[in-house]
Amino acid sequence: MSQEHSRTNVERIPKTVRSRANTVRGGTVTAPRLALRGISKRYASVIANDAIDLSVAAGEIHALLGENGAGKSTLMKIVYGVTQPDTGSMEWEGAPVAIRSPSEARRLGIGMVFQHFALFESLTVAQNIALALDERMPTLELAERINAVSARYGLPVAPDRLVHGLSVGERQRVEIVRCLLQSPRLLIMDEPTSVLTPQAVRVLFGTLRRLAEEGVSILYISHKLDEIRELCDVATVLRNGRVSGTAIPSAESNASLARLMVGNDLKECTLRPREPGSLRLELTDLSLESADPFGTSLEQINLGVRGGEIVGIAGVSGNGQRELLAAISGEALCAPRAAVRLCGKDAASSSPAARRRLGLCFVPEERLGRGAVPAMHLADNCVLTGAGAGLVRRGLVRSGASRAFARATIAQFAVKCSGELAPAESLSGGNLQKFIVGREIRLAPQVMLVAQPTWGVDVGASLVIRQALIDLRDAGVAVLVISEELDELFAICDRLAVLARGRLSAAVPTAQLIPETVGIWMTGAFEPAVAAGSAAPAGR
Repeated sequence: MSQEHSRTNVERIPKTVRSRANTVRGGTVTAPRLALRGISKRYASVIANDAIDLSVAAGEIHALLGENGAGKSTLMKIVYGVTQPDTGSMEWEGAPVAIRSPSEARRLGIGMVFQHFALFESLTVAQNIALALDERMPTLELAERINAVSARYGLPVAPDRLVHGLSVGERQRVEIVRCLLQSPRLLIMDEPTSVLTPQAVRVLFGTLRRLAEEGVSILYISHKLDEIRELCDVATVLRNGRVSGTAIPSAESNASLARLMVGNDLKECTLRPREPGSLRLELTDLSLESADPFGTSLEQINLGVRGGEIVGIAGVSGNGQRELLAAISGEALCAPRAAVRLCGKDAASSSPAARRRLGLCFVPEERLGRGAVPAMHLADNCVLTGAGAGLVRRGLVRSGASRAFARATIAQFAVKCSGELAPAESLSGGNLQKFIVGREIRLAPQVMLVAQPTWGVDVGASLVIRQALIDLRDAGVAVLVISEELDELFAICDRLAVLARGRLSAAVPTAQLIPETVGIWMTGAFEPAVAAGSAAPAGR
């Protein structure tokens, strides 16, 4: 965006919004709650932040927009004390400040909800929250406070649950509740609604508006442009580590905000009607007892996915999605014979590796730790799932082949990184997601299982991933998508089912559904799908 365009956007900011940076209740002139001046941060050959100026007023909900890798998360980590800037200065309520650690940030009144969760999986919810609190309190009292905050803000979490048994959506709730318990004066939220249901988003927005009315400042990072336009007072846009402009989200359209972020118009993905082929994935009376005492057991799941169609599964996080993914991927074996069939073969008792040999590829909901090993470079991460694609021969890794495979994936899916030897943990969330999805697609699946495909991914990368899944479908692959993004499911799916309390509805052509109906089904108000082919009607 040109400097002229940037200035125009700033001038369009209403005086009632701009004045909040200089006033508080009572009309007293004061400094912004947070002001950043010329903040820069470099990593090796990458400039993450380049002379960034940013000002946030008391009671202001301020959006930070940009593509994956634009520098948003790095900037917020600097504010929270996780990372130190190379140059630049920071002011807190008019006074110069250097925040050297998250504990210093919390003492000032800064709280942060991270996109990639900072939770210990072997500890309970209460124990994880206790680690982030500067004050010590008895376990029973902490549990009561967690329950009270959870109830007040509509974010249910059980204090005594172990984190390793939580779904991604439930872990997101823990992060948010942990932050709210600190009574922050500046709340940084990095993709807070990426795995929340529409109902939970509405509750969260009400909470954030109440906090803003009480004078809490909110820095809000999200790739959901509808949310930005509805919730935020002002938006600062980053591109390639620099501030490219400012805007009033409510005065913009999704298209104009996307243009500010990427510099050009985005091409929408298209789903054209086609006749599906033969059954590639079939679940018949699939029941599975959850290994987690707080998990959700599956009850007689029936579903068929044919080659050349995308079937979506919607539902509130924690209703059996985790168990269903494990049952299909092979991480949890099923006792009944033929409860899971892949490409006509009984796979109920087959290992994950055996199911991959039958043609299954899998994108888990957790990028780091499940989709990729954080400390391993991208080429080695390709070997983890691509042994059958010529990357391993006679038990030995073919490093040249794995590097070439990684380079081709990076190029085909426009992954921003330093190369095939970049550690997975060095990539932004969206770029790592593009790499993982691209890696699995390039393994030429017969059946593709994808969980939360665009969680925390910017609008441009989302379109790339969605179009890639549609292209797979058009090539005759059977695609099953489990997502909490209803808009996404309606955009890319031929048929749609809902999972609630471990039961699955029939998969209905998406053209015959409306979001309100799906919302009702999410409460469990549906007749479960039955076996004998009725779960797999012809696609639209």
